[in-house]
Amino acid sequence: MSFPGTRSSHPADRRFGRRDLLKTAGAAALTTALIPSTAGVARAKDAATVDAIIIGAGYAGGTVARELALKGLKPLVLEARNRIGGRIWTSTFAGAQVEVGGSWLGPQQTLIHKELNRYSLTTFEDVAAEQVILPGDQGFQSHAPADAYNSIGQLFGEFYAGSENYFERPHDPLYRSDLLASVDPLSLADRLGQLQLSPTELKWLNSETSVYSGGPSTRGALTGMAQWIQLSGGSYGTYSTTMSLRPTGGMTAALQAMFNESNADIRLNSPVKKVTEANGLVTVETAAGATFVSRVVVVATPANVWKNITFSPGLPAAHTQATTQGIGVPHATKMWVHVQGNVPATAAQAGEGSPILLMVPQQQLSDGRLFIAFTGPSLNVANAADVRAAVQQFLPGANVLRYQAMEWAKDPYTGGGWGLRRPNQLLQLFPHIEQPHGRIVFAGSDIAKGWHGAFIEGAIESGFRAAGQAAALA
Repeated sequence: MSFPGTRSSHPADRRFGRRDLLKTAGAAALTTALIPSTAGVARAKDAATVDAIIIGAGYAGGTVARELALKGLKPLVLEARNRIGGRIWTSTFAGAQVEVGGSWLGPQQTLIHKELNRYSLTTFEDVAAEQVILPGDQGFQSHAPADAYNSIGQLFGEFYAGSENYFERPHDPLYRSDLLASVDPLSLADRLGQLQLSPTELKWLNSETSVYSGGPSTRGALTGMAQWIQLSGGSYGTYSTTMSLRPTGGMTAALQAMFNESNADIRLNSPVKKVTEANGLVTVETAAGATFVSRVVVVATPANVWKNITFSPGLPAAHTQATTQGIGVPHATKMWVHVQGNVPATAAQAGEGSPILLMVPQQQLSDGRLFIAFTGPSLNVANAADVRAAVQQFLPGANVLRYQAMEWAKDPYTGGGWGLRRPNQLLQLFPHIEQPHGRIVFAGSDIAKGWHGAFIEGAIESGFRAAGQAAALA
């Protein structure tokens, strides 16, 4: 984490026939209201039949909903939470708009920028660091941003050496599968161990590899982060720009616009417990007992929680592996911190094992500055004294007025935070994980071919792919 269309093959009259059936059954009209809906929810004995069912109201689900609507279908979206967004969550803290989940966009991510242009939304550049705090031989030291990033960039250049070859076409990650065979088994820690690094240099690198791995760097795959580097332009410097932009109106603004355009029926507070395919139809049951039937279902939730849904027939091998091993990282804690006073825009990082691994500056308020911190597993974010001490290692004497932490791995509807493939998962899961399971299609940033895991760009990409597959089955 650097500082900063396939058409349906079925005749149209079949869809009209299903709509006539809906009218005959007296089903509720589909709306765009993003409020919990109970009207028209059918019980198991009189399940409602709909054009398409989408499980999950994040960017993947939003993309699928809009694209299916453009093909003449009216989708039903079932979302477990009381809000849209999933791992994207625009909220407020200290009187300011903040992102509890994903925060940033990059200029290279063309799909999300097309969406922003489509809905007349703009971006702004995030706060630039005035100083960078890095671990040194004698404790933490302050550096000019250009000097710090140049030094770290050179180290990461060595770390990712060769990725320009095995990811010759980064949007087609299996293009050089022959070269990937020797590197996909490597963890980020394995790659660190191959380099001749000083203790200080190791801290500079594994603060980032540890954050992305959601704990020890043994968990994340070298090929996961290396693909991001090549997608961004091939260097640490270009990768740092992927976290330079934020959308005006928040990260959920484009998603809200997608759902508005889709005219989908969105049922919030509707966690799904079972998905059953039989006789050319798929039945979806929610935890509250509502039952819906469709010719196609798109599962647009994080891979980590697929195991919490009963699928009949059971999931294919690749999908079972993904949800059992996990893709969303287990320790993904993002914390917003409000520090009193006129505080310099300070970026900081520490080595693996530190309570706070990365901290980046945000806006200056009238009574202090906001910071985003990504914590290590050793920090108990429920203990205010521990949080204060962790911040003070970078900002001695800082008075923490308030803070807000989100432990994504404890969220039952994510089971982890941003996604990062584990060693061997690229070659073992793809391309199988992109294929429909009968009439059940899967989407989400975790299984994106390009900007996977930590980026809404990947969610949108997989949403387009899933929409094409779903339309062909509807």
